[in-house]
Amino acid sequence: MRTLVLDIGNTAVKAGCFDGLALREMAVGLTPAAVRELVQRWQPQHVIVASVAEAAVLAVEELQDLVPGRVLGFSPGTTPVPLRNAYATPHTLGADRLAAAVGAAALRPGQPTLIIDAGTALKFDLVTADGTYHGGSIGPGLQMRLRALHTFTGRLPLLDLPAPDATIPLVGDSTTGSLLSGVVNGAVAEITGLLAQYQAQHPGLGVLLTGGDAAFLAARLPARIFVVPELVLLGLNRILAYHVEE
Repeated sequence: MRTLVLDIGNTAVKAGCFDGLALREMAVGLTPAAVRELVQRWQPQHVIVASVAEAAVLAVEELQDLVPGRVLGFSPGTTPVPLRNAYATPHTLGADRLAAAVGAAALRPGQPTLIIDAGTALKFDLVTADGTYHGGSIGPGLQMRLRALHTFTGRLPLLDLPAPDATIPLVGDSTTGSLLSGVVNGAVAEITGLLAQYQAQHPGLGVLLTGGDAAFLAARLPARIFVVPELVLLGLNRILAYHVEE
């Protein structure tokens, strides 16, 4: 079964072309025209669309004319998923968070898993061994921290993150160095501190790292954290398969 997964995020549109459960192609930063071209080339039987914006509604309506099978608009508050959702306010839950949880449960069935999504926001999400999604935390991502420091102060410059292999000294000897230390080393300390608390409460906890800044953070975090850039796409494809099989 050929399927197409579309994840419309805060900063980019991501797509995954699946043959069954196998991801054959992944693309990031697609325009609406590029999405239409991808549909025509891949010719999926079914499509799922998840979004944090209203654009998903238009995407579903437009794709329905291009795809022979089902076009599923994923909404965490109403769309059934192959996972127990214990989140108290499912209608306010981000589609990417729940999709990542479904993907994590599929990759690590019967095992407690913590998802760290380092994107526009820095999100932690917990799936317990019984296949229940509980929620977690949301904080500012790395780029958001840099922008906030520039926007809400008078003279601090707007910086970009350095290369993933760049060394960020603990003690910055310039304003640029101090900003990067505060943002990067501060975020790493935040992640490792929260991770230690999760591990103390959930023995045998596995950790999956995803999101646009996952590669940047991976080398700065403890070992045995597995980077899965396509985690949200994998979860969305599982949700689509769950509905098609029904």
